[in-house]
Amino acid sequence: MPCRMKLFIATIFVVVSTIASSQTITPARKAFDLWLAAFNSDDRATISAFWKDHNPGWKGIDRELSVSRESGGLTLVKVLSDDGAHLEAIVADAGETFLGVTVRMNSQAGEAAIERIDIHGAEGSQEGLIPHLATDGELVKAVQGELDEMVRADKFAGTVLIVRHGKELVGEARGEADRLTHRKIDMDTQFRLGSMNKMFTAVGVLQLVEKKKLRLEGTIAEYWPDYPNQDVARKVTVRNLLMHTGGTGDIFTPEYEARRLEVKTLQDYVALYGKRALEFEPGTQHRYSNYGFVILGVLIEKASGLSYYDYVRKYIYAPAGMKDTDSKPESDNIAKLAAGYMPSAEGWKSNADTLPYRGTSAGGGYSTVGDLVRFAEALSSGKLVGLSWVREATREQQTETRYGYGFETDGNYWGHSGAAPGINGELRVYPKSGYVIAVLSNLEPPAAMRIAAFAGHRAPER
Repeated sequence: MPCRMKLFIATIFVVVSTIASSQTITPARKAFDLWLAAFNSDDRATISAFWKDHNPGWKGIDRELSVSRESGGLTLVKVLSDDGAHLEAIVADAGETFLGVTVRMNSQAGEAAIERIDIHGAEGSQEGLIPHLATDGELVKAVQGELDEMVRADKFAGTVLIVRHGKELVGEARGEADRLTHRKIDMDTQFRLGSMNKMFTAVGVLQLVEKKKLRLEGTIAEYWPDYPNQDVARKVTVRNLLMHTGGTGDIFTPEYEARRLEVKTLQDYVALYGKRALEFEPGTQHRYSNYGFVILGVLIEKASGLSYYDYVRKYIYAPAGMKDTDSKPESDNIAKLAAGYMPSAEGWKSNADTLPYRGTSAGGGYSTVGDLVRFAEALSSGKLVGLSWVREATREQQTETRYGYGFETDGNYWGHSGAAPGINGELRVYPKSGYVIAVLSNLEPPAAMRIAAFAGHRAPER
């Protein structure tokens, strides 16, 4: 489902970005610039055309599409080194997260030939570039000012809830939930979550691990003996799936697009992708895998005897007090659910033609910012799973991945974002300073991610 994600470039990046026109354009830099434009298109045909010109055998197109959607696009911050054949750069995603990009040229195959391009963790962080504010009052004023600016530019519509040690600091609802009927967004408006569902799936898996119904080192075959591809089933573990190191691939492929409304159950996804081979040997790489979390949803069903949807309602939503969170089919017409919008030549248009039949264990459900804060508080207090498991799930499990077990983390916060056409959200939990930031939007990324990052990076440290 192609969309043109428009990256909101923070002032800080304008200040620190290199200016291409002042540099000699080497083959590596030219390749990087062309790749970045293709990557930010979030369009399979554009990315495929780029690699057809520069490395026809490249196998990373699905991964690049996935990372593009999750990141909200990338902006160049700085070129660290460039000798013409090997370039190292720092880029930033829509949430002001710094990443490294390595470009290696293949001079033996021609001046424009690329051996590979890798996206990886960057040394350091935003510290020193984005100063912390002194007080919560200053933070509230800054966030409200940023919201005002983004709303005026029609770059944000949604809800923002920021609490610290349980006390609400910011509770803002802006824009329209439905641009046709002009229904206003309020704090009870539900928004689609995208990949944020992965947090609920991860907690469900860890609950079952805690109950010894699943094992982190247990393979798919151990719980699903008749999984269609036995090589995959015997090699991939629950831990691999939680960490995106299983090599199980994505679900947003041409096969899915051709059957989007026919793919209704987790087993329907398995019917599409269950026979597919591994992209790499499990544990050797980190590559975001929506299909891996579909498999985890089925493992929850097999270990618990409940459907995935019944399980998370009973063991996660109910104990956390999340009354406005679910993944019912789109045909149910949820009354408080916001319509999603993506840009077009004529302005904002509905994302209805891109939506799946319903959300899954990989993403696509809906919630409110209030429910997300309730989830964070329940998880942080040990109400959903033991605190030792919370700490394990929310720490980086593999160097330079910034990912735990179903949770994104950078050492200062944990949570997850969600990004898709007309869908954007982010939850950030800062254990040391006590902040919880939840933002949901019915516009293109980085609408919500931008606000969550803005608040999180500037929040007082004490």
